[in-house]
Amino acid sequence: MGVGVDQGEEEKGRGMASLLAARRALRAGVERSRALSHALARAGPRLGEIRARLPPMEAAVRPIRAPRDALEGAGECVDRAVGPAAAVLKVFDAVHGLEPPLLAASAAADDLPGYLAVLSRLEEALHFLSDNCGIASQWLADIVEYLGDRSLADPRFVSDLAEALSHLKTPSANLDGGLLAAALDILEAEFRRLLTEHSAPLAMKEPNSSSDPGSITAPRIPASAVHKLSLILDRLAANGRLATCTAAYADARGDTVSASLRALGLDYLHDPAEDAQVLTPNVERWGRHLEFAVRHLLEAERKLCVAVFERRPEAASSCFAEIASRAGILDFLKFGRAICDARKDPIKLLRLLDVFDSLSKLRMDFNRLFGGKACVEIQTRTRELVKRVVDGSVEIFEELLVQVELQRNMPPPADGGVPRIVSFVAKYCNQLLGDPYRSVLTQVLVIHRSWRKETFNDKMLVDAVLNIVKALEANFEAWSKAYEDVTLSYLFMMNTHWHFFKHLKGTKMGEILGDEWLREHEQYKDYYSAVFLRESWGTLAPLLSREGIILFSKGRATARDLVKQRLKSFNANFDEMYQKQSAWIISDRDLQQKTCHLVVQAIVPVYRSFMQNYGPLVDQQDASANKYVKFTAEGLDKMLSVLFLPKPRRAGSFQIRHSNGKITSAMTGLYRSSSTLK
Repeated sequence: MGVGVDQGEEEKGRGMASLLAARRALRAGVERSRALSHALARAGPRLGEIRARLPPMEAAVRPIRAPRDALEGAGECVDRAVGPAAAVLKVFDAVHGLEPPLLAASAAADDLPGYLAVLSRLEEALHFLSDNCGIASQWLADIVEYLGDRSLADPRFVSDLAEALSHLKTPSANLDGGLLAAALDILEAEFRRLLTEHSAPLAMKEPNSSSDPGSITAPRIPASAVHKLSLILDRLAANGRLATCTAAYADARGDTVSASLRALGLDYLHDPAEDAQVLTPNVERWGRHLEFAVRHLLEAERKLCVAVFERRPEAASSCFAEIASRAGILDFLKFGRAICDARKDPIKLLRLLDVFDSLSKLRMDFNRLFGGKACVEIQTRTRELVKRVVDGSVEIFEELLVQVELQRNMPPPADGGVPRIVSFVAKYCNQLLGDPYRSVLTQVLVIHRSWRKETFNDKMLVDAVLNIVKALEANFEAWSKAYEDVTLSYLFMMNTHWHFFKHLKGTKMGEILGDEWLREHEQYKDYYSAVFLRESWGTLAPLLSREGIILFSKGRATARDLVKQRLKSFNANFDEMYQKQSAWIISDRDLQQKTCHLVVQAIVPVYRSFMQNYGPLVDQQDASANKYVKFTAEGLDKMLSVLFLPKPRRAGSFQIRHSNGKITSAMTGLYRSSSTLK
């Protein structure tokens, strides 16, 4: 019985384990069902997408649905189009094969000829594609149209294929995927690099007359670099990038030339003075700098442009015009115009002639360098400047005679010295008739007269200058009559005639006037010197006459009185004359010494003799001796020897009288304005 109970419990235990296992299995099945349900829920949309895509997939897989006999008629057309299309595809493959050598970072710099050869292959391939891609596409399009018209293929397939073929037929189609543009960009970068590498400003020095131009302007870009630039330019220009190259070249070379010239110190071009005399050193520099810029820097740039733009002369001219403009050639012309605008005076005429001479020397260079259409602004500005220089020069020259004649009414120097206008005109006329101004002024006058259909020659110039000198000579007499003291007028005439003689003898002007004319002035000097001495110092010697002076005992008192009277009269007249003439001058040192010597000879020997003979009569009267014996012979000699010495004077001027009655200085900068001719 005990055994039976035990067996029942075992069976009961096994049944419970089975139930537990069944429960676990049911639970696992429920969870799998739940997971499958979730998966099916998530897969629903995807199945919808697949269902929607089945029709186009079916059309793509089976585009041709026509019967075999219907398709056999299209076979010939398909075969005819596939051949060219295959050739085009092969070229496309070749184009893609050129990408690595063309897009390499330093390919153009390392091997430019090789790079250009690869680029040439790309251009040939693109040319082939351009010529054939459209034809092949058209043939393919005809097949597609054939299939569509006969419903031999799915309509959607036919539509998509037709759209794709339409892109290939458009002229703007990017057949190379931008490879050519990228290669051209690399060439542009190499073009700029070569220019930058060889476009450093020169280490300039101030050019002068002794400079060797060949040593100043060394070659700036080696021939190998020029050849490379030319090769690159050809390819870029052939692909429509000439304007870009021209701009890059003008930027690099224009800035280089401009920087080279700035090293010379051209600030004066931008701030010219209004005074012709102040302008003088800058005008000289302007002429040297302009010649250097044109004949050396810009001449070299012109040759370089021609070498780089060898097969494109118009582009070379345009590029050079831009370089010249950037270099500042218009600033040089603007400075010349500023000289034309300076205050009008005789010195300005010389500066205008300097400007004309510089432009005339460079005329052939200007015509060669700036003769093209691209340089029309430079041509216009140059012509305008030449016209203004010619007109301004002639205007001043033709007024000189009138202005000299107008000086006749001006007061002469109060000290009897030489009017500064005499010195100025003598020197000025010598300059006009000497080198280089004579030929330049003649050329200017010939040009100006030709504009008026008139003639002019060198003899007419000489006659015009002679008339100026003779007009000045005629002023002497008028000025001498303006003195209230006639003795001072004699001193003035002696001074002026001698100055004229001395400063014109041995000069070009003196040679033209002739020896006889010069001797007349020397004779006038001698004449007025003699008259001056006679009418002034010559009147003192008779005051020391011995007449009536008796030294015998009975007449001693009378003799003493006569000696005192005559010494008193001499002293008074000497003091008055000496004080007055101490303010007078003789400009020429030799003439001053000679005149003083003559004065001394006219006075001192007579005074010495008189005092030796009659001085003791006065010396005995100690109380009053100083009243009558005021001088010794040696003292008179010293006093008279320092008469007429030039003193610092206020600068005079050659004044211009305008039509409105106002008077302004015509020698601005040389002699400052003054109300007289001192």
